Amino acid sequence: MIKESELKPENASFRETVPAGDYFLKVVKAGETVRILDLEGNQAADTLFYNAHNPTERYSAVDTIREQGNVYLTAGSKLMSSENNVMLEITADTCGRHDTLGGACAAESNTTRYALEKKCMHACRDSWLVAVTEHEELGMTKRDITHNINFFMNVPVTADGGLTFADGISDAGKYVELKAAMDVLVMISNCPQLNNPCNAYNPTPIEVLVWS
Repeated sequence: MIKESELKPENASFRETVPAGDYFLKVVKAGETVRILDLEGNQAADTLFYNAHNPTERYSAVDTIREQGNVYLTAGSKLMSSENNVMLEITADTCGRHDTLGGACAAESNTTRYALEKKCMHACRDSWLVAVTEHEELGMTKRDITHNINFFMNVPVTADGGLTFADGISDAGKYVELKAAMDVLVMISNCPQLNNPCNAYNPTPIEVLVWS
C-alpha cells in the first residue's frame, strides 16, 4: 500500500548516507521514526531489528507474517519480535511492498545459487559480522544474525510456493518509514549483491533519517 509521509527531511534530527556494501547501526528510541531512503533506485537494504536493551529479543519474520496474514510488508504492517511484541510499525511507504522471506546474501548462498568462485564476494552477512565485531559493547556474535527484512527488494512467491529474485519495484527517491514501539537497535546492510537483479546489478547508496 502506497502511503506518503508528512515528515520533512529538513526537520530530521539525524541523517546519514550509507555507501553500497557498508553497514549502518543505530538505536532508534520508542516513539521515534526512521526512514530508509532509496537514493538512486532498485537498491536492497537488508535490515535487522533488536530490542536495544535485550538483543536476544529480535525481529521475527514468522511472527510478523502470522500476525498480519501477509508475506509482504508495507504501510500498516507491524513488525513483531521473537517475544511476540510489536517492535515497529511501517507508517509510510512509497515503494509498495518489501520482502521478509528471501533472507540475506552470504558466502554460502552465493556459492550455492551462482558459482563456486562467487564465494568470496562481499555479502550482507559479512557486513553484519563486521558490525558486531566492531561493536563488542553489544555483546553480539554471528549467532545473533537471524531473520531480516529486505526493504525495496522484489522476491515474488511462485505458483508452486518457491521464491525468485526479480527486478526491483523501487525507484530513486522512494522510501519506507517505521515508528518504533520500543527502543530498537537498527542494523542495515546496504546490499552489495552483484549476482541477481535486487540491486539492478549496480549497488548504490541509501540514506537513513530519524525524527525524534
